[in-house]
Amino acid sequence: MGKDKLKRFQENETFACMVQPLFEEVFNRDYRLKGKWREDFFKNDRPIVLELGCGRGEYTIGLARLYPDRNFIGVDIKGARMWRGGRTATDEGMENVGFLRTRIEFIESFFAEGEVDEIWITFADPQLKKNRAGKRLTSSLFLNRYARFLKPDGTIHLKTDSRHLHRYTRWILQENGLREELCSEDVYAERDRMPPEVVTLQTTYENRFLAEGKPITYLRFSLEGKERFDEGVFPEDETGNFED
Repeated sequence: MGKDKLKRFQENETFACMVQPLFEEVFNRDYRLKGKWREDFFKNDRPIVLELGCGRGEYTIGLARLYPDRNFIGVDIKGARMWRGGRTATDEGMENVGFLRTRIEFIESFFAEGEVDEIWITFADPQLKKNRAGKRLTSSLFLNRYARFLKPDGTIHLKTDSRHLHRYTRWILQENGLREELCSEDVYAERDRMPPEVVTLQTTYENRFLAEGKPITYLRFSLEGKERFDEGVFPEDETGNFED
């Protein structure tokens, strides 16, 4: 392990905004903050918004600056990357930001029924390899997990450079009778009808994709109070059409 990475891991331990549970604290059991994030962590009763796969935490930080009346939690497993968000939140004294280092597969161990108001998924791995659809953060497997802690009218946002993930998610919604609340194949070409947080916040990865000429897509939807979702086989996965 490099010295810089080791230093970042050590600094993460000092950040009040950083929650890093041990494996045995969350595997097949509820974490101590489940149902108590407002009361015990944020010390307020404001809405809670998650960013799943937050990376450096740039979007989490950006959203928290835009909406100081909401609480934001960035979730990822890579502590060396999350250090950047933890460092920024600590230096700026941001009280509406938290970072949770864990595998997203364990997300149900952390949040109680109705505890989360919104979910953001930004530039997630599209999992293009055959038979990897279940690993996508908008697969039915994950939607079933989100339904257990997202409010019935809670919103999910997907912002991605992956046309495949965008099309796949739209298909999942259609297969499960969910409607699209807002959809764009190119947010910057349709800037005027996009929410400010979609076009004003850009991560390092997004800037790289834009420099490569990739359009950025966006999709907003709700689970509409449903508790169970089916997967099926996305036609593009079946044919191996993984154009992205």
